[in-house]
Amino acid sequence: MADLRSDFLGIKSPNPFWLASAPPTDKEYNVVRAFKAGWGGVVWKTLGAEGPPIVNVNGPRYGAVWGADRRLLGLNNIELITDRPLEVNLREIKQVKRDWPDRAMVVSLMVPCDEESWKAILARVEETEADGVELNFGCPHGMSERGMGSAVGQVPEYIEMVTRWVKQHSRMPCIVKLTPNITDIRKPAEAAKRGGADAVSLINTISSITSVDLDNFSPEPSIDGKGAHGGYCGPAVKPIALNMVAEIARDPATAGLPISGIGGVTTWRDAAEFLALGAGNVQVCTAAMTYGFGIIKELTAGLSLYLDQKGMTLSELSGRAVPNVTDWQYLNLNYVTKARIDQDLCIKCGRCYAACEDTSHQAISMSPDRVFDVIDEECVACNLCVNVCPVENCITMERLPAGAVDLRTGQEVRDDHGDWTMHPNNPMARAAE
Repeated sequence: MADLRSDFLGIKSPNPFWLASAPPTDKEYNVVRAFKAGWGGVVWKTLGAEGPPIVNVNGPRYGAVWGADRRLLGLNNIELITDRPLEVNLREIKQVKRDWPDRAMVVSLMVPCDEESWKAILARVEETEADGVELNFGCPHGMSERGMGSAVGQVPEYIEMVTRWVKQHSRMPCIVKLTPNITDIRKPAEAAKRGGADAVSLINTISSITSVDLDNFSPEPSIDGKGAHGGYCGPAVKPIALNMVAEIARDPATAGLPISGIGGVTTWRDAAEFLALGAGNVQVCTAAMTYGFGIIKELTAGLSLYLDQKGMTLSELSGRAVPNVTDWQYLNLNYVTKARIDQDLCIKCGRCYAACEDTSHQAISMSPDRVFDVIDEECVACNLCVNVCPVENCITMERLPAGAVDLRTGQEVRDDHGDWTMHPNNPMARAAE
């Protein structure tokens, strides 16, 4: 079995799977159960400043989006940070860390945007002997209206300022949690780095309304006939999270900045994708809330087997895909493929034909006995047929060799690289000649 031991910012854990700051990490009971199940670490649910506890709603806190088989695709939550007394949380954090010294214990924090508030909470957290802190600059609801959470995370100057305070008043590693509710994720990441952050974590939840009750016309979850936007998470947000992680990993201004990947990690493959795009570890929430803490066994076993099959270490996987992430203008326009249908695997459902005929390029024919063939003269290799086909590998894309003629364009396929920056139709390319 591959060695999954993780060292993130000097914080050691038996594997790279941490539970994200959320209800699963709100109290000692949950965290101990998670550690017994095998989780490598936790980010304790966000603590606030000393004073009266946060007040949460007393009705539904979650809305959901399901697939056709009622498999959970995403959760929308309107829960705020911990509503338990600060002293209770700190006492439990200290006890759990002493009982489980080999597990990562990071504490999420969110306090008013003034230096004294941050200085005070950091001193309290250091007394627990926690391994580090995560600054919650991402929560998009409830707390943001109070000038915290994403209200800070959407202003790079605030991120840099608060991060500097934290680094000035604490010796603990500082992870800055970024909000996805922003135009360019690179800007807050750069601000965190300027402020001295040891790492960033992303993404936090996406501001959303998941559904509307069409009987009482209230957004879900509904509280006494009213609803509010919340934070969306789960498998549906993974593509957004992967892109944002990759943007930070390949940006020269933030390249090398450690990343804790968050956003829809449900399987070992999801985790491997985050790692390949530059994350040093991953955080999980919705999958644990859906399947329980026992899912960690599938995550660790799957990732370990994959690394063994590839002959790779965990550190070798991290960032492996980053060099292959580029901008559209640099994609090779001389790379030509065509769809191919395996007639032995085809179940004659006709999805490929319907999708292509109605919404794409009319590049699939259907015979009277429902045999489907690709019309090369029309096929642009868009991959839609592959994605709608219910049979894996029934439809694949086959690359045309150099020298072959693309029947759609009538042009010979070239084997050299040719992208938009050098294309004759690009006015900027012509101007440079």
